[in-house]
Amino acid sequence: MEEKKRSQSLQFYEVEMGEGVTLPFAEEGIFAGFPSPAQDDRLESIDLNRELIRHPATTFLARIVGDSMIGANIYEGDIVVVDRALEVHNDDVVVCCVNGEFNIKFVERHGSEVYLVSANSAYPRMRVDPEDDFILWGVVTYVIHRPRRI
Repeated sequence: MEEKKRSQSLQFYEVEMGEGVTLPFAEEGIFAGFPSPAQDDRLESIDLNRELIRHPATTFLARIVGDSMIGANIYEGDIVVVDRALEVHNDDVVVCCVNGEFNIKFVERHGSEVYLVSANSAYPRMRVDPEDDFILWGVVTYVIHRPRRI
């Protein structure tokens, strides 16, 4: 069986905060039972920029290319919101650059050792060696994907 490539390509986008788009928002939640006609009267508005982006100057979006994070419900074509201002913790999903190749992985730190872990068993756990050109770009704070592929 051919070993899968350990990197994953990402397409990057800047965040434009301009004038926000407000959408109807059911503030009290959506109930999984039968909907009540009275719920239509309780719609508020929500600005997704304010909801999803805490640090506009250090936040960017990236489109996922590849399948190394499918076990974390991050699929090819999804858009991730990445905040570069956040401190990285163990088990965070991060965007990083290893030897010029961008990746999205879980990060594990054990003392001075850093490992990048996929959420797909087809990809091996990757140890970041001291001689690697390694940059942690930021922490993934949200994943935007369709529940049904069209």
